[in-house]
Amino acid sequence: MALVMTVDTTLRDAMAGDPAAFDVLLAPLLDPAYRLAAVLLGDRTEAEDAVQEAALKAWSRLRQLRGDRSRLRTWFLSVVANECKMSRRRSWWSVIRLPELGGSGRSAEDVALRGIDLQRAIRKLPPQDRVALFSYFYLDLPLEEAASVMGVPVGTAKSRIYRAARRLRPGVALEEVIDR
Repeated sequence: MALVMTVDTTLRDAMAGDPAAFDVLLAPLLDPAYRLAAVLLGDRTEAEDAVQEAALKAWSRLRQLRGDRSRLRTWFLSVVANECKMSRRRSWWSVIRLPELGGSGRSAEDVALRGIDLQRAIRKLPPQDRVALFSYFYLDLPLEEAASVMGVPVGTAKSRIYRAARRLRPGVALEEVIDR
């Protein structure tokens, strides 16, 4: 019971203008927000900028949040998605992006070969399809929250997720894995 009161107090304090309370609320949302922005924009630096801008907008518009803290994640992710849309509209030039080098235990060639088909197929999808797939499958949001992030009704979100997955299939070379 005391935890619920603390949560409500934190949200109320943040809405009253307490930056520390806002930081407490926003901290667990930054990682999923960054991952969403990275998928939508395809660039880490742009994703960081978009999340930062979204956080500033969320701070200034926190009073627009309707409901309790349970709606905060969905609301903030929709702010991030909108900021990514605005960012794409603003960019009038493009930059050649090189693949990022990772330090995993697998060889670079192995990593590249395994992910190249999927990455290409995802990049070919329209942004609204990437948002649909990412919010539902990667962030594992419930359908209602994914719909809210997309800014569409639940039925439309369900259709978009299904159609996006169908559009993704032809662009991915599927391997049959046999365990022996």
